[in-house]
Amino acid sequence: DLVGGAHNKTITLLHMESWRTEMKEEINRINQVLPNTPADEKTATIKQWVDSVIDKMDHYKAAHHRYVKQALTLLELALWKAKLAEKEENSAEGRTKKVKLDSESVRKEKRVTCGADTVIRNILPYLQLE
Repeated sequence: DLVGGAHNKTITLLHMESWRTEMKEEINRINQVLPNTPADEKTATIKQWVDSVIDKMDHYKAAHHRYVKQALTLLELALWKAKLAEKEENSAEGRTKKVKLDSESVRKEKRVTCGADTVIRNILPYLQLE
């Protein structure tokens, strides 16, 4: 119950349903193993089980972190692309083409001003595991 209770909220936040199912099965596994374990081996069996649950949770947390990082990178690129599209629409309204160097500086400026830092800062708390 201690391991299940401590990790229950984190398990519900895991990215993949298969991860959640596997973690719940691993936590419940002790109920099948412990009754058939000799009394002198119960402590070692529980320790091994707790270590297994923690190791599996750490693995899934790391994978979740990688997925969140990839998703945030894609979100930043999408926001930057949308900001560049706004610029192109404004340019199409009669502005002349700028030199390549100026275009690169405009792209860099649009990356900074696309608002990705604000959007990411506001959605990241919903994507993090506790």
